[in-house]
Amino acid sequence: MKQATALDILKSGRNVFLTGSAGAGKTYVLNQYIKYLRERKVPVAVTASTGIAATHMNGMTIHAWAGIGVKDDLSTADIRKLKTKKYLAKNMEKVKVLIIDEISMLHKNQLNMVNTVLKYFKEELKGFAGVQVVFSGDFFQLPPIGNQGETTRDKFAFMSAAWLEADLAICYLTEQHRQSENALTDILNEIRAGAVSEKSVNLLKATSENKLETEEPPQLFTHNVDVDRINEKYLLKLNTQSQTYDARTKGNPKLVETLKKSANAPEKLRLKIGAKVMFVKNNYEMGFVNGTLGEVIEFRKDDNAPVIKTREGRIIDVEEQQWSVDNDSGSPLASYFQLPLRLAWAITVHKSQGMTLDMAEIDLGRTFERGQGYVALSRLKSLEGLKLKSFNARALEVDPLAAKADQRFRELSLIAEQEIKNKPVEQLAKQFIRECGGLADEEEVKKHKIKTEEKKKKKKVSTYQITAEYIEQGLSLNEIASKRGLTEGTVIGHLLKLHAKFPEIDISKFKPADNILATVKASKNHLVANNPDAIKEDGSLSTKAMFDHMNGKIDYNNIKLALAFL
Repeated sequence: MKQATALDILKSGRNVFLTGSAGAGKTYVLNQYIKYLRERKVPVAVTASTGIAATHMNGMTIHAWAGIGVKDDLSTADIRKLKTKKYLAKNMEKVKVLIIDEISMLHKNQLNMVNTVLKYFKEELKGFAGVQVVFSGDFFQLPPIGNQGETTRDKFAFMSAAWLEADLAICYLTEQHRQSENALTDILNEIRAGAVSEKSVNLLKATSENKLETEEPPQLFTHNVDVDRINEKYLLKLNTQSQTYDARTKGNPKLVETLKKSANAPEKLRLKIGAKVMFVKNNYEMGFVNGTLGEVIEFRKDDNAPVIKTREGRIIDVEEQQWSVDNDSGSPLASYFQLPLRLAWAITVHKSQGMTLDMAEIDLGRTFERGQGYVALSRLKSLEGLKLKSFNARALEVDPLAAKADQRFRELSLIAEQEIKNKPVEQLAKQFIRECGGLADEEEVKKHKIKTEEKKKKKKVSTYQITAEYIEQGLSLNEIASKRGLTEGTVIGHLLKLHAKFPEIDISKFKPADNILATVKASKNHLVANNPDAIKEDGSLSTKAMFDHMNGKIDYNNIKLALAFL
C-alpha cells in the first residue's frame, strides 16, 4: 500500500493498524495525519509503547496517558481510583483519536487495559469507547517484555481481545524509503519470511572484510555494557579540550522522569574536540536528522556550545533542543532540554531503533532476542555500509507467530486498499471531522493555520533577543538567569555578544566594582607582556590564564564582564 492510500483510510475515520518493513515511512504517515488533525482542531493523543519511541513523536507513553503504569491488570478498585485523577479525566473526555506507536512492544494485557480505561471514563461499550485508534509498528521488531515463561502468543498485542474489538483496517506500507532495491533489502525480506538463504548468509559474513569510509564508524551492540565501554575508551584517548553539558527540565515531575529515561540525549553530556557524535533528533532546518554522524571540531567562544562537522562536510553550530510530552493541542506538559547529541563510537541496538545510518560496525554475536538482528541490519541503507563483526543463529531469526501474522496482514491490507477505492474519501473525511467537533470547512482550516503560524512566529525569538528584552526591563544577571533557566555565565555570554553586535544596548549596570576592574586590568597587562601562551589564536586573552594568575580571587563571570569594560 502507498502512503497516500493509508492517509485516505486514516482520514475516513477507520481504526487502523499501520505497518510495513523498516524504512517504509510509518512515522512519516503518522506525522502527516497528526498535522492534518491538529490543523482541523481535532483532539489527538500521541502515545507510544516506549519512552524512546514517544520522544521521537513529542508524545508520551501510553502507560502514562492511560494511567495504567506498569500494572499487569486493573481491578475495579484500580479503575475507580483512576477516575478521581483530573489529568486522566481530561485526557479521556477530550480525545477523539488515539495513536499508539511501536505497538509491537506493547503487551496484549496493557492494550486490553487501555481499552477498559477508555470505556469506563467515556461510559461507552464500543471498542476503545468509539475513539479512533491508530496502531503503528512492525511485529518483526523487538517484542514486548513479559513475565517469565510467557510466549509471544501470550504477549503480542494482536492476540488481545481489544485488538479484535478495534476492527482494524490494515495498512501495510510497501514502498521502501530507507534502502533502495539492493542486496540488503533482499536479505531483510528473507529474514521477515523466515527463510534466509545460504547466499545471504555468505553476503553477511563477507561484510566483515568491508573497508568503511571512516576509521571509526558507529558500533552497534546488543548489550549496554559493551556500548559504555567503547565510548568511554575512545573519549579517554582524546587529549583535547572538553566540556560538560547538563540537561534542563521543566513541567510535570513524573513526565519529566519519563523524558529523562527515554531521551537519547544523556542528562550529563561530556564532549571533547575530536569526539565522534550522533544527532538524536530531527531538525531539517538546521541540517540534521536522528542518526546524522559527525565530529566535534571546536567549542563556541561565547557559550562553549559544540560545533559539529558532519560526515558530509556540513558545519553545524549546535543549539539546545527540546523534547516534550505534549497535550492534545500540542502544548508541552513536560520538557527536557539538552544538546541533541550523544557519543557515537557505539550505541545499543535498542537505542538505534528509528535511526537511519549510512554505515555501522555491528556485533550480533551475543544476540539474545529474536528481532534484534533485524532491527540492527535494517538501520542501514546498503551492505556496503555494513561491517558485521559476528552474529549467531538467533540474529537472523524472527518470531514464527509474527511471520504468520505478517502474511495475514498483507492479505488484509489488499482488501482495505480495494475497499477505499470504492468509497467517497473526501466526503467520509469531512464527515469524520464533523463528528469529532473539528473544522470541516477548508476556509476555516486556512484561518486556523494562519493563526497557528503567527503564534509560532511570535514564539520563534532568538535566545539572545529574549535576554536583550530582560536587560531592557532592568533585571539583574541573577534574575535573568533564574527566569531563563540558564547559568549566569551563559547570560553574560549573551550580554557580551549583544553589546558587540548592538553597542547601543546599555550594559553599564553590569559593570564590576572599581577594585575588580583594577585587578583584572593589572592581570591582563601582566599576561600580555609576559605570557604569550595566554593569548588565544583569535587574539583574545584566555580567561582561565587570568583566573589562575589571580589565584582564583576573581571568578570567571567577573573576569568576562571586566574585560568588556577595559
